[in-house]
Amino acid sequence: MPSNSLNTDLLDPNARAALSRAADLMRQFGKPVLMTELVLIALARMQDTTAYRILARLGETRGFKVMDVENDAIAQMRTRVDKGAKFTFVSDQGSTSELSEELLVTLDEARSAALATGEIYIATEHLLGALAQTGVSTAGLLQRRGVTPGAIASLMMEGVVSRRTTTSDWLALAKKGALEPLFFRDELLKELSTILALSESRHVILTGQPGSGRRSLARSLALLLAGNGAALPVPNLKVDSIIEVSDSAWLDNPTLAMQVGLRQAQGGVLFVSNIQRFFGRDPRLDAASKDLQKAFAGDEVAIVGSTTDAEFTDKLKANAIVPQNSHMLRVPPMTTKEAEQALNILRPQFERDYNVVIGASAPKTATALAARYIGDAPLPGSAVTVLHRACAVVRSSIAAPSAGAQPTTPTITAEDVTLAASMMTGIPVTKLGEDERAKFANIDDALRKRVLGQDQAIAALSRAVKSARVGLKDPKRPIGSFLFLGPSGVGKTELAKALAEFLFGSEDALVALDMSEYQKDDTINRLIGAPPGYVGYEGGGQLTEKIIKSPYAVVVFDEVEKAHPRILDILLQVMEEGRLTDGQGRVANFRETVILLTSNLGAKYLNDPALSEENARDLAMQDVREFFRPEFLNRLDDIVMFKPLPPDVMRKILDLMISKEAQMAAERGIGLEILPAARQWMLDQNNEPGMGARPLRRILQRSIREKLADYLLTLTSPPAKVIVDADASGLVFRKDL
Repeated sequence: MPSNSLNTDLLDPNARAALSRAADLMRQFGKPVLMTELVLIALARMQDTTAYRILARLGETRGFKVMDVENDAIAQMRTRVDKGAKFTFVSDQGSTSELSEELLVTLDEARSAALATGEIYIATEHLLGALAQTGVSTAGLLQRRGVTPGAIASLMMEGVVSRRTTTSDWLALAKKGALEPLFFRDELLKELSTILALSESRHVILTGQPGSGRRSLARSLALLLAGNGAALPVPNLKVDSIIEVSDSAWLDNPTLAMQVGLRQAQGGVLFVSNIQRFFGRDPRLDAASKDLQKAFAGDEVAIVGSTTDAEFTDKLKANAIVPQNSHMLRVPPMTTKEAEQALNILRPQFERDYNVVIGASAPKTATALAARYIGDAPLPGSAVTVLHRACAVVRSSIAAPSAGAQPTTPTITAEDVTLAASMMTGIPVTKLGEDERAKFANIDDALRKRVLGQDQAIAALSRAVKSARVGLKDPKRPIGSFLFLGPSGVGKTELAKALAEFLFGSEDALVALDMSEYQKDDTINRLIGAPPGYVGYEGGGQLTEKIIKSPYAVVVFDEVEKAHPRILDILLQVMEEGRLTDGQGRVANFRETVILLTSNLGAKYLNDPALSEENARDLAMQDVREFFRPEFLNRLDDIVMFKPLPPDVMRKILDLMISKEAQMAAERGIGLEILPAARQWMLDQNNEPGMGARPLRRILQRSIREKLADYLLTLTSPPAKVIVDADASGLVFRKDL
């Protein structure tokens, strides 16, 4: 009885399917072993395989049909008997078949052919080539019709018949003009080529965020060495190849993929994306990791790997062989100017892939919107994603052409890009497309519509924002840093919300942190994230994580005087440098944020009616100067005082709240009218004048929303309109007649 089983992991899915079909044919024809002719018959019946496409293509040029090959194989198989090889094949259906001696040798030849072309699996084209080798029983009938190993190899080399490859040689593709053009980052390319030109320890780890262009940098080196459109002088660098292993190969069989990649890259470069995966705790990657570490210790192959700063610190740095034998090269995000140039270089690729024309304004708009609103991905990756979405949206909105009609070629405009960015971010198109100059010219009016009675505070905030928007600010610092002083309920938080909506289209752009939760020394880790190896490391910081994902935000540090002194040191760094490094080594960019610090320091003076406005401000500032260090206060753009709200302003605020309440009722099909007497009654219920407008919201909820619900439940049918009045007993609800 056969004692060994064929390792089906050596076969790709189509090759396994071909052997399974051949096993079925073996039983149909009553053969005792799996013969080479049976495999050829199976390949001739599998129209979705590369082997079938090769037979069909050669048949077109040599005057035969694929069915002719099948019939030849059937006729020959009927008259032949093969010896068993004591090797079995277990089909996808679980049946077991013994291989013939000849087929076992043929599979070994197919395996050698796969490895020779940089493949880790036997594919159907390798099977067909092995079946056509001289000495195999099927060779005669195949070669007679012109199906020879040479003819098969020529089709594959010319790319006439496509196949899945384990590796790609970027340098070979660049020399043939088959590698897409890329934006050249001159300084990074010079540094990369200099390291690779070293006589030893010439391995490179490219660190940076996904989407910053680490892989593109390595690909652009291939273009540079091939002399394709480079303004840079070609470096004196001897590199025979720049090899990348496909993601599918890494997933399918990382050990074989590493072996093939290293063998293909001898005398050249092996690019390994996400190289940190080979330095973790996955036992499936142990063998591949050992081979990779051996390569780091030698110089036959230069390893260029990509990873993030945090993963480098967490995994690669701990493995002594990597930092001792390699150089870290950080790949920062592109600037908006660089990203726009990169998108313009990619325009022909977008136009070809989507059958569109990329308008001249589309790359600039995609870059600007991505930089402003998609903070969790750096440039150029985020801009590329926006442009892809715009092309897909436009193509999907075009009706399919009628029979015989030519497909249309639409132009992707700035408006299309804006719509795509709106779909990705949830920010309304009207907000994204607003004219910036007109918008910021009217910032005071926009904020006053929501925040009443604080014109001085609004004016101070508006001046700083306008200056920042026309470029009159330190580009390294936030748009503005302000300390809001004043009693509770006077509009500090409401102004922050109004500013977030004005600047970034949504109140969701507000990041609010209650500093009473950060009074202890160890709470700093909650803010910026724990360092590697500590609990909570994976989650990131409550502040830095949000800003990394959305760098355009209004950041509120509420009751800042309650924060631990180390937290204040961090805020000082943010206000001065506009950046903050989190526990994973990532940089959160605060240069497009507005920093608002709120405090109740001096509120007792600002709320004291016995003091003049000037005296109240002086006393409040005295409290502030006694609490905060001078260097902290000097980083602030302004200290904004919020005044207590007079009765006329309280009335207007209540009117705004009532308008929102009426709108909510209207959305449920009920009209709501609150008469002046009822409004005055609610104002009279406010017995906490020191709390500003905040009690009005509770009064409105208890006296209107809850009472209205009770009233509606007493009716047999919902009314079209409810009128709220007041008498000596309180509020009165009635249906409109």
